[in-house]
Amino acid sequence: MELWNYRPDVYDRNQSLDLVGYHVQATDGKIGSIDEATYEVGESYVIIDTGPWIFGKKVMLPGSVITRIDPQERNVYVSRTKEEIKNAPEFDEGSFKEPDYRQRLGDYYGRFPQTF
Repeated sequence: MELWNYRPDVYDRNQSLDLVGYHVQATDGKIGSIDEATYEVGESYVIIDTGPWIFGKKVMLPGSVITRIDPQERNVYVSRTKEEIKNAPEFDEGSFKEPDYRQRLGDYYGRFPQTF
Protein backbone atom coordinates (compact mmCIF):
# COMPACT_ATOMS: atom_id res chain seq x y z
CA MET A 1 0.00 0.00 0.00
CA GLU A 2 1.43 3.33 -1.07
CA LEU A 3 0.93 6.00 1.61
CA TRP A 4 0.22 8.80 -0.89
CA ASN A 5 -2.46 6.94 -2.88
CA TYR A 6 -6.11 6.39 -2.17
CA ARG A 7 -6.98 2.77 -1.49
CA PRO A 8 -8.48 1.18 -4.62
CA ASP A 9 -11.52 -0.03 -2.66
CA VAL A 10 -12.19 3.52 -1.41
CA TYR A 11 -11.69 5.77 -4.43
CA ASP A 12 -11.95 4.80 -8.09
CA ARG A 13 -9.79 7.14 -10.18
CA ASN A 14 -12.24 6.74 -13.07
CA GLN A 15 -15.04 8.41 -11.11
CA SER A 16 -15.44 12.12 -10.62
CA LEU A 17 -15.74 12.98 -6.94
CA ASP A 18 -14.83 16.26 -5.28
CA LEU A 19 -14.20 15.75 -1.56
CA VAL A 20 -13.94 19.47 -0.70
CA GLY A 21 -16.48 20.28 2.00
CA TYR A 22 -16.90 16.69 3.18
CA HIS A 23 -16.82 16.13 6.95
CA VAL A 24 -13.92 14.05 8.22
CA GLN A 25 -14.47 11.38 10.85
CA ALA A 26 -11.49 10.02 12.79
CA THR A 27 -11.87 6.65 14.49
CA ASP A 28 -13.06 8.53 17.60
CA GLY A 29 -15.13 11.39 16.18
CA LYS A 30 -15.38 14.34 13.82
CA ILE A 31 -12.20 16.36 13.23
CA GLY A 32 -13.25 18.94 10.64
CA SER A 33 -13.95 19.28 6.94
CA ILE A 34 -11.88 18.92 3.79
CA ASP A 35 -10.48 22.19 2.51
CA GLU A 36 -8.46 20.74 -0.38
CA ALA A 37 -7.98 17.32 -1.95
CA THR A 38 -5.66 15.96 -4.63
CA TYR A 39 -6.15 12.85 -6.70
CA GLU A 40 -2.76 12.35 -8.44
CA VAL A 41 -1.19 8.90 -8.35
CA GLY A 42 1.52 8.86 -5.67
CA GLU A 43 0.64 12.36 -4.43
CA SER A 44 -2.90 12.07 -3.10
CA TYR A 45 -3.79 13.86 0.12
CA VAL A 46 -6.49 15.86 1.85
CA ILE A 47 -6.12 19.06 3.82
CA ILE A 48 -8.56 19.37 6.68
CA ASP A 49 -9.73 22.56 8.35
CA THR A 50 -10.12 21.48 11.97
CA GLY A 51 -12.22 24.49 12.97
CA PRO A 52 -12.29 24.98 16.74
CA TRP A 53 -11.10 21.42 17.43
CA ILE A 54 -7.39 22.39 17.15
CA PHE A 55 -7.86 26.16 17.30
CA GLY A 56 -8.65 26.52 13.61
CA LYS A 57 -5.50 24.82 12.36
CA LYS A 58 -5.26 22.75 9.23
CA VAL A 59 -3.85 19.24 8.97
CA MET A 60 -2.75 17.18 6.00
CA LEU A 61 -3.49 13.47 5.67
CA PRO A 62 -2.10 11.07 3.04
CA GLY A 63 -4.76 9.52 0.81
CA SER A 64 -4.17 6.01 2.14
CA VAL A 65 -5.54 6.83 5.62
CA ILE A 66 -9.02 7.27 4.12
CA THR A 67 -10.94 4.07 4.76
CA ARG A 68 -14.39 5.01 3.44
CA ILE A 69 -16.15 7.77 1.54
CA ASP A 70 -19.91 8.29 1.99
CA PRO A 71 -21.10 10.64 -0.79
CA GLN A 72 -24.72 10.65 0.46
CA GLU A 73 -23.78 11.88 3.94
CA ARG A 74 -20.70 13.80 2.64
CA ASN A 75 -18.43 12.04 5.15
CA VAL A 76 -14.88 10.78 4.80
CA TYR A 77 -13.65 8.25 7.35
CA VAL A 78 -9.97 7.95 8.27
CA SER A 79 -8.03 5.24 10.10
CA ARG A 80 -6.45 7.55 12.66
CA THR A 81 -7.54 8.87 16.05
CA LYS A 82 -7.94 12.54 16.88
CA GLU A 83 -4.80 12.37 19.02
CA GLU A 84 -2.71 10.79 16.23
CA ILE A 85 -3.83 13.52 13.83
CA LYS A 86 -3.26 16.28 16.38
CA ASN A 87 0.31 15.04 17.04
CA ALA A 88 1.30 14.95 13.34
CA PRO A 89 3.92 17.41 12.04
CA GLU A 90 2.35 20.86 11.97
CA PHE A 91 0.79 21.91 8.67
CA ASP A 92 2.72 24.66 6.91
CA GLU A 93 0.80 26.50 4.19
CA GLY A 94 4.06 27.58 2.56
CA SER A 95 5.83 24.23 2.39
CA PHE A 96 3.22 21.47 2.40
CA LYS A 97 3.96 20.62 -1.25
CA GLU A 98 7.71 20.38 -0.63
CA PRO A 99 9.37 16.93 -0.52
CA ASP A 100 10.88 17.53 2.96
CA TYR A 101 7.49 18.19 4.56
CA ARG A 102 5.87 15.26 2.78
CA GLN A 103 8.75 13.03 3.92
CA ARG A 104 8.28 14.08 7.58
CA LEU A 105 4.53 13.58 7.34
CA GLY A 106 4.99 10.25 5.57
CA ASP A 107 7.46 9.09 8.23
CA TYR A 108 4.96 10.02 10.94
CA TYR A 109 1.90 8.34 9.39
CA GLY A 110 3.97 5.42 8.10
CA ARG A 111 4.72 4.38 11.70
CA PHE A 112 1.11 3.34 12.24
CA PRO A 113 -0.16 -0.01 10.98
CA GLN A 114 -2.37 0.18 7.93
CA THR A 115 -5.91 -0.82 8.78
CA PHE A 116 -8.39 -1.99 6.17
